[in-house]
Amino acid sequence: MAKAKSVYVCTECGAQSPKWQGQCTGCGQWNTLVESVAETAATARFASLADGSGKLQKLAEIDPREAPRQPTGVEELDRVLGGGLVPGMVVLIGGDPGIGKSTLLLQALSCIVKTQSVLYVSGEESAEQVAMRARRLQLDCGEMPLLPEISLEKILAQLREAKPAVAVIDSIQTLYSEALQSAPGSVAQVRECSAQLTRHAKATGTCIILVGHVTKDGALAGPRVLEHIVDTVLYFEGDTHSSFRLVRAFKNRFGAVNELGVFAMTDKGLRGVSNPSALFLSQHPQPVPGSCVLVTQEGTRPLLVEIQALVDSASSPSPRRLSVGLEQNRLAMLLAVLHRHAGIVCADQDVFINAVGGVKISEPAADLAVCLAIVSSLTSRALPRKLVIFGEIGLAGEIRPAPRGQERLREAAKLGFELALIPSANAPKQPIAGIEVRAVDRIEQALACLREWRDQ
Repeated sequence: MAKAKSVYVCTECGAQSPKWQGQCTGCGQWNTLVESVAETAATARFASLADGSGKLQKLAEIDPREAPRQPTGVEELDRVLGGGLVPGMVVLIGGDPGIGKSTLLLQALSCIVKTQSVLYVSGEESAEQVAMRARRLQLDCGEMPLLPEISLEKILAQLREAKPAVAVIDSIQTLYSEALQSAPGSVAQVRECSAQLTRHAKATGTCIILVGHVTKDGALAGPRVLEHIVDTVLYFEGDTHSSFRLVRAFKNRFGAVNELGVFAMTDKGLRGVSNPSALFLSQHPQPVPGSCVLVTQEGTRPLLVEIQALVDSASSPSPRRLSVGLEQNRLAMLLAVLHRHAGIVCADQDVFINAVGGVKISEPAADLAVCLAIVSSLTSRALPRKLVIFGEIGLAGEIRPAPRGQERLREAAKLGFELALIPSANAPKQPIAGIEVRAVDRIEQALACLREWRDQ
């Protein structure tokens, strides 16, 4: 029997090389080539879509249909998806092992099956294991069709026969196509199976949800083209030692990106958290130095997050700058702005910044909160109680506006905060009940407001 020929395929762009090399010649990425079986060319693997979209058409003659969204029954998941599932939508959800991907999807299908036809394809667990999980979670899903199968051709045949409205494939890395010789989970198999399932979803209107594995770096395993094929990419985040989970949308063709869904893991499965700001706020009996409350924006949802700063005398010639949950390079820039425009010197101090609750904040509207937390810790003077802050700081010391400032203020007032320090451009035209707003233009004015509050 002839030995199978091997090629090396790039997991980022899919380019092939006859031998291994450190850098991909196609996209220039390093250490992305993996060995795979060379596949022979096959014909007619991808037919035109059944709806005639393979024909030449004029855009003005196409009548788009606004299909209603299908709620999943899990409010936080609907928020991340943009309101629910869309017919023909392909969703890819990834996360660390044991974080709750299968549990969340099983809960969603148990709600959808009451009004729509569904199909759960299990490639990693047996039928008995899935039934045990459903029983442990006390889910009413006795009528849910379950298919323990990893053959792509058999799965597609079952999808054509059953014609479900929603199908879950758990997981895409376990599937294999008989048209290819490589093992399940290889670059060729993942690319082939995902393309065939996406083609079926667009042709029939079935919403397909794919579960994907992640690498040790937290990125989705397999070729990067997998994320380009699907309509929505969700990441399941959270520490396995903590009971809280975050679902974040990084790509969504049918809704907003960077939406955040917050769940709590209980013995009855995942439960949505109605007030996620409580997770990211520490409960101090008295105000403590170095603690500041930031109103950040995750998609369309305002969140209140506690920013903590610790400034201490450096024990080495090179002071440490450590930031957890915020960008480290931005911390160095903010320290320079404080020194130049406010006279706050931290050159001989170690500076540590932490966002409580493990949340990652990428927006620059956290700048003002970080600076005031640093000043509070350096001077050992606590900020006023019930104070919230947001605003971006420029290199010239100016405080720039943040998007959706009114929504942030209303959320803070709803949670009982009474003071707000914000950019002047975000000052509300009409007073917001229950909260006093101070608007400033520069970092010096913000520090003057703090001194005024302390003297009161």
